Amino acid sequence: MTLAAGTDVRSSVDETSLVLTVAEVVPLTQGVRHVRCADAAGRTLPSFTPGSHLVLSCGTGVDGRPRRNAYSLTGPEFEPDHYSISVRLDEHGRGGSRWVHELGVGQVVRAGMPRSAFAPVLTARHHVLVAGGIGVTPILSHVRAARKWGRSFEVHYIFREGDGPYLEDLRELCRDRLHIYNTPESFWAHMEPALLDQPLGTHLYVCGPPGLIDALTGRARQDGWPDARVHYEHFGVGDLDPGNPFTAHLGRTGVDVTVDSGVSLLEALESEGLAVPSLCRQGVCGECRLPVRGGGVDHRDMYLSEAEKAVGDCMMPCVSRARGERLELDL
Repeated sequence: MTLAAGTDVRSSVDETSLVLTVAEVVPLTQGVRHVRCADAAGRTLPSFTPGSHLVLSCGTGVDGRPRRNAYSLTGPEFEPDHYSISVRLDEHGRGGSRWVHELGVGQVVRAGMPRSAFAPVLTARHHVLVAGGIGVTPILSHVRAARKWGRSFEVHYIFREGDGPYLEDLRELCRDRLHIYNTPESFWAHMEPALLDQPLGTHLYVCGPPGLIDALTGRARQDGWPDARVHYEHFGVGDLDPGNPFTAHLGRTGVDVTVDSGVSLLEALESEGLAVPSLCRQGVCGECRLPVRGGGVDHRDMYLSEAEKAVGDCMMPCVSRARGERLELDL
């Protein structure tokens, strides 16, 4: 939800939400906008873990439902006086990025508390940070913390020529620890040997397009990196195949819920009056995780591990569907 400037914001910080005022809007590169938000009363904002994101209430979608999108925080994490995000306009997205791009100074927005599923491992001997395009936003947060606490790190940043958000910030923070690439060929020519030449106890972090994440994490596993030392954060799943219709049977109440093609299980449950906690609605955050009693699951999320998906006892209803005609939930 967007509130008009001048709305009463005396209760601007509580245990679950924040009301913030847009203090600055700056274009970084073509299609990328930086937005700085502060507490409307000028108070210090809650601290957050590097790699955290902020879930904004981004107006209403075409389906009439409130739209909430998660964006990585790029600024200082300890008792900050502002939160900063940078968002690339996605012309074919669900409208959240356009909503952010239309924000103006003085406008008031509502957000959830900072959350993180991409935090640095404090016991790591060395941190290899890889960013693709706008995936640099959580990586920048990691770099700021690594500099502050004297952690060993290196950054690998790949982006199209002339389109590198926060490039100058990274150059200043990283100096000779920053490696820049404008083509896949130059990136892999450096990264393939780099994955093999790291001290024991190194952790790998990557944020960017799905293709980059899948290729890099797959390569790391081939090179013997344990899964516990490979961390990644996706932007979202994008547009999915609408899938076939199916029936979700609620095991506790005995109710059957019809899920039509092109309608998510989460939406179908909500239409029946069932309140399922959710945030990103893109299969990334894990907030809407539901237990499954029976039936095959067509997992489409980017949150569950392959092992968890293989067990098949839970799912993310915002994107995942039944593999057959019927699915039983523990609801």
